[in-house]
Amino acid sequence: MISRLILFPAWILFAGPVALEEQPHLQLPPSWSFIPLDLAVLVLRLLPAYADRARFAAVCPQWRAATRLPLPPPQPLLALPNGTFYSLPYTKPFRFPGCGFAGYQSVCGNWLIFPCDNGCFLVDPFSRATVTLPALSSVRLWPPNAVAERTDSDKLVHVTWMHIRESNKLHIGKLIMCSPNLVAAFVGIGKISQILMCQPGALSWSVHAYDKCRMFEDMAFYQGKLYAIADDENLLVVNVSEDHNTGDPQVSEIGQVIKGDQCPWYHALFDNNMIHNQKIYLVESRGALLMVRRAIWCQVVDGEIVARSNEFEVFKADFEHSRWDKVTIVGDDQVLFLGRRCSRAVSASQYGIPGDNILFLDDDEDDYTYEDENSSVSTYHLRSCCVTSGYPGIYWKRGSDMRLAAWLFPQDL
Repeated sequence: MISRLILFPAWILFAGPVALEEQPHLQLPPSWSFIPLDLAVLVLRLLPAYADRARFAAVCPQWRAATRLPLPPPQPLLALPNGTFYSLPYTKPFRFPGCGFAGYQSVCGNWLIFPCDNGCFLVDPFSRATVTLPALSSVRLWPPNAVAERTDSDKLVHVTWMHIRESNKLHIGKLIMCSPNLVAAFVGIGKISQILMCQPGALSWSVHAYDKCRMFEDMAFYQGKLYAIADDENLLVVNVSEDHNTGDPQVSEIGQVIKGDQCPWYHALFDNNMIHNQKIYLVESRGALLMVRRAIWCQVVDGEIVARSNEFEVFKADFEHSRWDKVTIVGDDQVLFLGRRCSRAVSASQYGIPGDNILFLDDDEDDYTYEDENSSVSTYHLRSCCVTSGYPGIYWKRGSDMRLAAWLFPQDL
């Protein structure tokens, strides 16, 4: 009897107390493809990896339809600029069929960002949806008659967009889709940049011409507002208005909401030729805006700066008192995936992974090197303040092109 029952679809086994013998006219479904959608959803909830859900969806159209029902998003993917992807927690690389998606310049949520001659475009590798953005040479100024400002002594007051806009080294350092109608980006040269914004599909970006270019570290769209942070750890709010003539979004004002407390020993030289570098991340977690300060301790060896170790501190934005409050944990159910291009806080329980941890990448653009020729995913444990390998089987060779390794956050299949 048991051997016969296991051949039946699973929902028959749990159909209720009525025995099969008492249902002489019971019609068995012709195939497994007719699994009830509610049961399919229960199965999918036990498959947090994108690769597993993709395999489930590939069985038949009915199973694929189940993946379109409301579900927690799959676990983040690791994207490499050579077109290789990893579906965590699996350590076997894969490539998306078709163009392969190699050569992206940045990542934003579930979007890969590619440059092109007349602008750039975003591609969702999961749905194959695309979004076009304007060229960096097409930027609308506010005010329209802006010119590069100089003092009477012909010295720069401060660097603005007007001083860098003609450079052939302009690039997008960070881009976020704030809403279906608003895209914001850090655009600049080297480590200084300015905030540009546009609508998807628009013909031009918009910039506040006289705003000071800064060494922006990160930005986040939080509770309907755009926030940015630079290396001084000052939290800035970017007020967005609408151009009365075109209806396009534009920066109307940038104001400071929290004054930072930058480490006094930032870039100082310590004993044993140790140097402290840092990176700043903004992440929304459980309704709060967090600033994560990452310290990279380096050592000068034969005139070369070599990265040695990482430490992290987490602060929560206290808007009422205009300050950063230090926190020692992010919660047993929270994991922070940190990257220069895209960062997110995710629920640990829905993926079956340990919480109160930070998973981070060595996606650096700084003037220091590493002794290890391979890079990988690392985990910082907030409770023990130690670093371990996140996924020992996932690694890639370092190089200027591979620094664009990034987290990719799929929304659905």
